[in-house]
Amino acid sequence: MASDDIAQLADVLSKTHVGDRELSYKGLGLKLDNAESVEDLVREIEQYQGLRALRLEGNTVGVEAAQAIAKALENKDLLQRSLGGALMSAGARLTELDLSDNAFGPDGVKGIEQLLKSPSCHTLRELRLNNCGMGIGGGKILAEALMECHRQSSALGAPFKLRVFVAGRNRLENEGASALAKAFQLMGSLEEVHMPQNGINYAGVMALASAMRQNPELRVLNFNDNTFTKKGTLAMAQALRHLRNVQVINFGDCLVRSEGAIALAAVLRDGLPILKELSLSFGEITEVAALVVAQAVMEKPYMEKVDLNGNCLGEEGCEALREAMENMDKGDMLASLSDDEGEPDDEDEDEEDDDEDENNNDDADDCNEEDEEYGEIVKENGILRKEDSPVKPQSPAEVMSFLNCPSAEKLLQLGDMRTSIHQQFDASEPQKAADVLLKISSLYNEDLETKAAVLETVDAVLKKLLSGSALQSYCFLSTLMVMMGLLKGEGKMKKVLLVPGQLLCLEHAVQQEYFPQHHASLLHIFLSKNSEALKSCSSARERLSSALEKKCHN
Repeated sequence: MASDDIAQLADVLSKTHVGDRELSYKGLGLKLDNAESVEDLVREIEQYQGLRALRLEGNTVGVEAAQAIAKALENKDLLQRSLGGALMSAGARLTELDLSDNAFGPDGVKGIEQLLKSPSCHTLRELRLNNCGMGIGGGKILAEALMECHRQSSALGAPFKLRVFVAGRNRLENEGASALAKAFQLMGSLEEVHMPQNGINYAGVMALASAMRQNPELRVLNFNDNTFTKKGTLAMAQALRHLRNVQVINFGDCLVRSEGAIALAAVLRDGLPILKELSLSFGEITEVAALVVAQAVMEKPYMEKVDLNGNCLGEEGCEALREAMENMDKGDMLASLSDDEGEPDDEDEDEEDDDEDENNNDDADDCNEEDEEYGEIVKENGILRKEDSPVKPQSPAEVMSFLNCPSAEKLLQLGDMRTSIHQQFDASEPQKAADVLLKISSLYNEDLETKAAVLETVDAVLKKLLSGSALQSYCFLSTLMVMMGLLKGEGKMKKVLLVPGQLLCLEHAVQQEYFPQHHASLLHIFLSKNSEALKSCSSARERLSSALEKKCHN
């Protein structure tokens, strides 16, 4: 802080009536150049209980001295209230307010509440409250103050347009984050949001994702060290589809996991045209998902850094990722992989699945509930809105009978009704869609009539599922890979006992025009890195692998 800044602040304070509990050095003509020159002043501040005002006008205060004074004032909550009142009384118009690294807690937020609501903050562009211990209560007070500021400023014809919001390490949790999300959505002017280390899990992340979508000028998103999991990552991915100006994404240490990483890779492929930095470090991402992300950044002309450190690639996986990036002439943008956690072994995965099952309620209907929650995220945040969701036609009894207990005989008996099978699910139900596809393809055999009926139905199903956005189709394909045992997923998604016919149906599908090359490339990565999982179908796997390789190189 320069001496003229101190003088300006002193002038503001001098215009305010402060009454008792005032510490005044007014008009003493002191030359306070360094920390040593203000030792007595600092000591007085620290010892003054209930300090409400500090007056320094008529003195010269240097940068080092000002820093020492500011440090002494950090825990003076009553002074913060006085300062807020002083700024309002003086008619100040703030553009930046930085109170970071002051442990004032919820009470401190109350101390600046009226200031934030006042005309003094109608012009505020940057608000920095990092590491202030606000907690849930402070987050709610702050959110309401920001919304009131917006309401009052809008009524005056000049809406509040905050651009930078910083509130890391504040223990906001879901409630505080959700309250702030409402403020962010109302403002719609944010360019940078920094909220690392706030104990936010997927419910709060989903609320924030919905708000981020309403801020089209966003350039920087930093939610490092919160807990996204699949649901939160998916919601954030869908929000990112609508943001064209994002340059920096920091979702490091957010537990995005493999399915979440694949969803983000889909968004990278479809959007984020000027992205420069992407951090997905320490997210329990496996090798195949990391390779999908690497493939997606290939077309990003402004990309400078990709951080996948601290994940679960293993030694060979790290080498494969480095090689993939170097082959694309992008090796220099890959951050260090020195903290890789190594490949998860089967025992660890089983234990994690058991823990997740317990945490997600031991209920036979969990799979259906997860698909329903997924559907709500999809409809609410991006692919389909509730009012635009297609109304499913009444299912013929024969179709329902087939889906409940599929057989080749029933499929043939359906005749033209086979074409209605794909109408029994939509894009927001990837688990149901993958289940239907695997049931149908399991009926594949060399009987010409059965084979033709199966392939015709598979074509209809996949044509529908792969015709939407990359995010939509990647979510379906990653769910399919989980059910086939080629990808570790979250929750209670049962793996299917595979038969050769299912792989042969995919072999047929990848050769069709409706199956895009980048989807074939995605499947090829999974297949090439998980050959052991398909050992029982080795001949069919080789045929599928050959078809995928041919498609990828066409």
